[in-house]
This record gives sequence, structure tokens and C-alpha cells, in this order.
Amino acid sequence: MDFALPTNSAGWLPFAAALVAVILGLAALFAPRLILAAIGLAPSAGKLDALAGSRASLGGFWIGVGLVGAALYDQPFVQLALGAGWLFSAFGRLVSLLTDGTTFRGLFYFCAELILAAAALAPALGFISS
Repeated sequence: MDFALPTNSAGWLPFAAALVAVILGLAALFAPRLILAAIGLAPSAGKLDALAGSRASLGGFWIGVGLVGAALYDQPFVQLALGAGWLFSAFGRLVSLLTDGTTFRGLFYFCAELILAAAALAPALGFISS
């Protein structure tokens, strides 16, 4: 299987959403304190399980999904899976905003997750043609 970079917006949008997942995953894997601080969390002193959880649940998952999404960016089912992941991340953020309170950081991440979901889902749902 040959790999080629996208040549149109229908390819670039899901490819970019996948690359964001890979970049965030690498940051969570190699700099978990940075990612935890960015989302407003900090591990307690002596509690290394928070770092391990960040590396595994955030880093590993985002890297895996991002790499497959970037490699198979032109496959509708991959676009749907990547888009659904970002969309349900936004949904979880929305539930938090409504139940826990609204913050600028929460609104920013909610909008970013919606944009990434739209980028991955638009070609798969036919809003952008190739």
C-alpha cells in the first residue's frame, strides 16, 4: 500500500484532524504533566498513577487513532470513527460545561473538538466532495 499526502480539502480535513490526535498523543506520552496542566488537572505529589493514566489513556489512544486516521484518511469508515471520537469528546465537554460550570478553557476545548469532529466527518457525510 502506497502512502500519498492528501491533494484536496476532502482529504486534508480528516488528515489534519488525525495529525492533531497524533500530536496531542505524543505530548501526553512524553509530557503528561503538560497535558494534564493544559486541561486543568495536576497529579498529586507522589501519585504517579495520574501520569501513567495520561500516557496510556490519552497518549496511547490518541497516537493509535491518529496514526490510523492519517494513514487511511481517505476511507469513510476511518473518517467516521475519528470524527465520532472528536464529536463525543465535545459532547462530554458540553455535559461538563452544563453541569460543572462554564470556563473559558472549557469553551475553547469544546469549540476545538467540534471543529476537529467536523473536519473528520465532513467528507464521510458528503458535505465536502473529493
